[in-house]
Amino acid sequence: MNSPSTPRPSVVQLAIKEKGALYAAYIPLFAEGGMFIPTARDYRLGDDVYVLLSLPDDPQRYPIAGRVAWVTPPRAAGNRTQGVGIQFPRDEKSRLLKIKIEEMLGSHLASERPTQTI
Repeated sequence: MNSPSTPRPSVVQLAIKEKGALYAAYIPLFAEGGMFIPTARDYRLGDDVYVLLSLPDDPQRYPIAGRVAWVTPPRAAGNRTQGVGIQFPRDEKSRLLKIKIEEMLGSHLASERPTQTI
């Protein structure tokens, strides 16, 4: 008999093409940073998700071994997009990525414009 194995984390590619979309997806409330990922896939809190993130005007792809920190269900109130909030891990790569994203967003971070996030 096979012993139950832990499911492998799913891999999600997220290519953000412009700053407005980055602003809408970025989650500054998480100490390590995080991203909202629009998806119809069924995730649960605490699920591991491996994200390949592309940022605007940056050819590099950033691998993130994140964790689902919240779920926006289908048909959520306020016409919010279905998806999940992924919390970045506590490591140096995530810290540098958070700094890079916040530098890209600059004054946008103080904006009152609504986002996909909290």
